[in-house]
Amino acid sequence: MHLYYIIYKPFQVLSQFTTEGDKRTLKDFFPVPRDLYPVGRLDFDSEGLLILTNDIQLNHRLLNPKFMHDREYWIQVEGSIDPVALQQLETGLSINIDGKEYLTKPAKAELLVPPPLVAERDPPIRYRAQIPTSWIKMVLKEGKNRQVRKMTAKAGFPTLRLIRYRIEKITLEGLQPGEMRSMTQQALYTALGC
Repeated sequence: MHLYYIIYKPFQVLSQFTTEGDKRTLKDFFPVPRDLYPVGRLDFDSEGLLILTNDIQLNHRLLNPKFMHDREYWIQVEGSIDPVALQQLETGLSINIDGKEYLTKPAKAELLVPPPLVAERDPPIRYRAQIPTSWIKMVLKEGKNRQVRKMTAKAGFPTLRLIRYRIEKITLEGLQPGEMRSMTQQALYTALGC
């Protein structure tokens, strides 16, 4: 029987159930059967939406680049981001992926005003009174290693906090870091357009 859970991965938690050194993992937060695994990854220093399942077909549908699913991120960046940087994020930037230059595919990027209401991060981001921050929303159809962070840095606005908020029509709405909810296969596949 296939099981499906939507989780809010907290900051500084590995996207895996296997222990690695003294870092926290998903098993520290989510009591699920042993045969479940995360579909995709979020970096240790990123947080947000992950899907846990034992459905190999869903894993293929979400991770194979030919299916191109929307992934929405809310990003707090250092500095007051300007329209030129937002345009660069949208049209594509050349970033380094595995030692090679890679031109990112077109994306959507916009300033979030007012900033989104999000859970406090533990530990909180560094605060510097002289340096403002901005929140932006980016929607990508690809997911290269640390892509969002590399893109915002290349545009001149380093990422301070990164939250994956949405995959297609599945969102973090109603979840706090470390929480999860189950979904039926039909509801999940419908929301993902599978």
